[in-house]
Amino acid sequence: MNQEDRFVDIEIKLAYQEDLVEALNQMVYQQSLRIDQLEALVNKLGEHIRNNAQATPGLLLNERPPHY
Repeated sequence: MNQEDRFVDIEIKLAYQEDLVEALNQMVYQQSLRIDQLEALVNKLGEHIRNNAQATPGLLLNERPPHY
């Protein structure tokens, strides 16, 4: 294998690695967006639970149903 063939092989490998890095960056970005959405949802649910607990203070969230 001559030197030019080695350079071509290296350039091909570099191009594949650049594509892989770009794909991984895109995946990390999409996961970051999803994490932000999930955090917002958890905060909303927490707020909802707090509001309901304040609206009905006599209600116990861990109370057993009457059939037990």
